[in-house]
Amino acid sequence: MLEELLIFTRGGLILWSSCRALGAAALKGSPIDALIRSCLLEDRSADASFSQDNYALKWTFHNELGLVFVAVYQKILHLLYVDDLLAAVRKDFSQIYDPKCTNYDDFTDIFRQLHLEAQARAEDMNKSKQAISSRPLPAVSHKTAPKARGAGTRATTKGGASRKDDSDGESSGKDHHALANGSHENAAPKDSSHTRPAVVKGKENGGPKDNGAFDVTKLQRLRKNDRKNTGADNATKQLTKPDTKKKGKQDRVWDDKPSNKKLDFTDPADERGDEVTEHVALNQGDSMMDKDENLSSDSEEEVVEDGPKKKGWFSSMFQSIAGNSVLEKSDLQPALKALKDRLMTKNVAEEIAEKLCESVAASLEGKKLGSFTRISSTVQTAMEEALLRILTPRRSIDILRDVHAAKERGKPYVIVFVGVNGVGKSTNLAKVAYWLLQHNLSVTLAACDTFRSGAVEQLRTHARRLQIPIFEKGYEKDPAVVAREAIQEASRNKSNVVLVDTAGRMQDNEPLMRALSKLINLNSPDLVLFVGEALVGNDAIDQLTKFNQKLADLSAVPTARLIDGILLAKFDTIDDKVGAALSMVYISGAPVMFVGCGQSHTDLKKLNVKSIVKTLLK
Repeated sequence: MLEELLIFTRGGLILWSSCRALGAAALKGSPIDALIRSCLLEDRSADASFSQDNYALKWTFHNELGLVFVAVYQKILHLLYVDDLLAAVRKDFSQIYDPKCTNYDDFTDIFRQLHLEAQARAEDMNKSKQAISSRPLPAVSHKTAPKARGAGTRATTKGGASRKDDSDGESSGKDHHALANGSHENAAPKDSSHTRPAVVKGKENGGPKDNGAFDVTKLQRLRKNDRKNTGADNATKQLTKPDTKKKGKQDRVWDDKPSNKKLDFTDPADERGDEVTEHVALNQGDSMMDKDENLSSDSEEEVVEDGPKKKGWFSSMFQSIAGNSVLEKSDLQPALKALKDRLMTKNVAEEIAEKLCESVAASLEGKKLGSFTRISSTVQTAMEEALLRILTPRRSIDILRDVHAAKERGKPYVIVFVGVNGVGKSTNLAKVAYWLLQHNLSVTLAACDTFRSGAVEQLRTHARRLQIPIFEKGYEKDPAVVAREAIQEASRNKSNVVLVDTAGRMQDNEPLMRALSKLINLNSPDLVLFVGEALVGNDAIDQLTKFNQKLADLSAVPTARLIDGILLAKFDTIDDKVGAALSMVYISGAPVMFVGCGQSHTDLKKLNVKSIVKTLLK
């Protein structure tokens, strides 16, 4: 049963509602509001349907008039006529729509008729499918099959060749064909009954008089001669080979002048790291987080306009496609296909690129094309706007503001770093700590990676270099308990921020994911940061989806705590392959809060959204 069909403008003005017109009960919760927030405002309209609580929602657009049609029904019901009904309602309502009118009570009777017709068509289609499936299959006659097989066997025997002899080579096949037709040069034409057995016997035994048979002994002699010749050649090469001594491995010199700079930054200390004989300077320069990057491509566009104008990949490919007054899906397909391929070359996951192109097509279909405007430029502009909306965070997370708010409450601000193995959680945790120290905030590190060997020592080295306290309990301890004790210790010491380092874990590792869920549920951190590599492509979807799914499934509370933000590591190694940022944000809805771009503590940046969008479409 259809719960509601709602028609509203893109500006949010409700024009007609089936619940209000037919006097039905209102929906529980706000499924349509959730659809607008999660899909329509963030250009995720390419999805086939949307689920919220017990409801399933489907929708369609009328881009020329700026209308949205949404159908809501129970999730457990598979209504086959919803798409057909939405198309019919869209067609009929667009004929009576007037931008100046806000009352469409006359559409109620039309909707009833359309609803009944759609239900009737769905029932007829269902009945026809059932009739086809219940129709008996035609009986297959098995009498002719043995005859055919027997005929084939007799033909093979008569021809004097079996399927076992097919591997004897091309010449053998030709001889058999010739013998079957009775026209071989060397075959005796007088007595064919004696000829066939003689030839078959000669072939099987390798008779020398049969030119069609292959001489196996000759092949064996040739192989022996080849082995002798090869052995003699190798012996000659070994005798003439000069006796050269192997050179030892030398250090690679990248520049003309080799640098004598010290590369080992570890400090001499005992096992616990208490006695440090040489202190490392804390001030390593300003963090890149506090530097405003001016990477917008406005200046680059001005430079291009001054010189000879180069043809872009869009304009060169689709220069001839222009002039249609109303955009149809077939007109958009070539441009969207090229755009999808372009995004995939930038390391965007294939599934994400496909959904983005479908979303752009849904937003442009039915719109009027402006004068002297190419379809390619229209598609690129729509994609650029969609990417800006996706990468721009829907909720603002200001860590410095939230830290000061927690400081006024007398509690430390807790950040938990999670992610898969080897992405650089500990290194980027130290970068965040250095950035917080530059803003005169006290930081405590919590060594909750009690699984990987050397993890505690690695974090201890970072703490020693930054001259900040670290809370550790060694290995094989419960990380949730270690994090709780670290937070209590930071509260007693009046520390402002606690950075919790966790063990790297694959998204399919059930025991470690259960331990992570326990750590988050027990300590309720203020921020959960997912550290991901900028090098990943399609795996970014799997990682974030399964991390959020496991945290939700293993949560002990009804409102599960999921990933709040993303730290994108190794961003300096990817050149223009920046698609991982788009894939991660699209699939999780969490913003990219930090970008790791080097090995030192200062190499931490903010994500420049405009620069990423320009790089993706360049």
